[in-house]
Amino acid sequence: MKLVIQAVLGLSLLSASPAYSAATVQPASTAAPSPAHVNAVQGLLGAMQIEKLLNGVAARSRYQSDAQRQAVFAKLKRTPPAEIYQRLAAPMAQLISADTAIEMTRFYNTPYGKQVIHKKYNSGSQIIMPGTKPVVPPEEKKERKRAAYVQASKELADAEPAIEREAFKLLQLINKEKR
Repeated sequence: MKLVIQAVLGLSLLSASPAYSAATVQPASTAAPSPAHVNAVQGLLGAMQIEKLLNGVAARSRYQSDAQRQAVFAKLKRTPPAEIYQRLAAPMAQLISADTAIEMTRFYNTPYGKQVIHKKYNSGSQIIMPGTKPVVPPEEKKERKRAAYVQASKELADAEPAIEREAFKLLQLINKEKR
């Protein structure tokens, strides 16, 4: 009997204790981002050439027929990149801070950042011999170690799944539009 009372008492303490109770989820900020924040994110989307991400999302999507696939790609081709940046900027501003947008835009506009973007969308198979390491110039090594870049890069990487989801949503909207 003592064991049952101790078990009940223990469970009641656990359920009453805030440390063991279910964690409360804080809702995302519902405040609208400032126009400067949205513009910073729009600049980042342009530097990232996000329209190529939309093409990748379209290529990975399933279609009922090849004609439907071609129609989606035709609509994407007719949609100007600036319109894509503008339409994605507001939802992305909820995911990406203004500081991250500014820092990553600066990075992607450097020669090394342009190489990163080019490799991201145009990577082919690469043969790397065992024991060889890619040659990274000293200025690029220094860039990778900057605290602002490290933090912004991590935040952007963490937001990548949400960015893909927003790109898919925009792709669906573009597909529904009459163009």
